[in-house]
Amino acid sequence: PVAERFTRPTHVTSAGDGSGRLFVVEQAGRILVLRDGQALPEPFLDLTALVGANGNEQGLLSVAFHPRFAENGRFFVNYTDRAGTTVVARYSVAADNPDRADAASAVTLLTIEQPAPNHNGGLLKFGPDGMLYIGTGAGGAAGDPWGNGQRLDTLLGKLLRIDVDAGEPYAVPADNPFVGQEGARPEIWAYGLRNPWRFSFDRATGDLFIGDVGQNEQEEVHFQPAASAGGEN
Repeated sequence: PVAERFTRPTHVTSAGDGSGRLFVVEQAGRILVLRDGQALPEPFLDLTALVGANGNEQGLLSVAFHPRFAENGRFFVNYTDRAGTTVVARYSVAADNPDRADAASAVTLLTIEQPAPNHNGGLLKFGPDGMLYIGTGAGGAAGDPWGNGQRLDTLLGKLLRIDVDAGEPYAVPADNPFVGQEGARPEIWAYGLRNPWRFSFDRATGDLFIGDVGQNEQEEVHFQPAASAGGEN
């Protein structure tokens, strides 16, 4: 074992700040700091009062640290609130303690209403281009009864791409594939997804791999080359 005594950990990542720390996300709403194999007694951030985790796929699902976190102290979380709505929010580290976040610094970037408690996606990750990518599920139930995966007028069932360094609280990159298309949400980068619970950028090539949770018989891994202009179905 690398570390123990966590309760339903959903995500682990580093801050990329050279500190060697790992940050462990627990489903109920806590982010813990792991230093030298030991979890610090006080959480980095405790959102249990805001997070709804009654459903098996609900809760605090990921954290992403800004590529310049060492300079600006900003990080982002993805969780479902008490009503089951997806929330993507920005926080800042405490001014006087690098192992604690400033809970009062919250700025909400996006909220996405969920018609069912499952298929919430949940991963936030910065791409090699510095943009924040957000995986969203199709809204739950079975067989995508609302057709969200194929609809471009909803953020559900998508991979989103936003610029957190332009605009407040974010801007849509001008080169997103559906910018200016009537009836389409400009944040969409790729669509036709069921529940992209996890995805990853190849550190050597920049290629993107999207793990998409299947139903009963098949699971999928989607491949998007680094040179893609987005918009794939």
